[in-house]
Amino acid sequence: MQRQGFIGGSAAIRVRVAGGVLLAAHLAFVAWLMLRPLDVPWVMPANLHPFAGIRADLALGPREAAHRIGEGLALLAPLGVLLPAVHGRLRVSPLGSLVATAAAAALISLGIALLQTGVPGRVVDVDSILLNTVGVVVAHLAVVPASRALLRRRDRRERPSAVLQEDAAQGRTPTIPRVGIAP
Repeated sequence: MQRQGFIGGSAAIRVRVAGGVLLAAHLAFVAWLMLRPLDVPWVMPANLHPFAGIRADLALGPREAAHRIGEGLALLAPLGVLLPAVHGRLRVSPLGSLVATAAAAALISLGIALLQTGVPGRVVDVDSILLNTVGVVVAHLAVVPASRALLRRRDRRERPSAVLQEDAAQGRTPTIPRVGIAP
């Protein structure tokens, strides 16, 4: 019996498992990338003022700013798709899904930033947390609602045949036409 609202079937299970594997692989890659020590002669001070780093990036010119801001947006963006895929719900509030995904991404980004405090050459940058979270939100909005709608349509097309097969396997429900309803 399929639980209401979850993706059903063996293909959907494969999607959820593949999403989980891809999520673990992506998080391992991000941890490797962001928690490696840097061999630098000096380290910039920590940035705890929101948008100060983004303003500094914009002062470097449009090309360099696009590169640096794009890196911040793209680092955790796959989580916007992978987290809902692992969860596997088709019938869920779009706003609730977006908020839960954004909150999870912000917490993961904050965890990475806090772990970076113990890594030589790395410093905390509050703008990276903001950019990472915005990247996840953009990826979620771009992919998840459309893919859920597609999966719901496919599920509706497959469900009537599954109900008919279930009825055929168990037989028809017996009815007694002359029995009244008890009070």
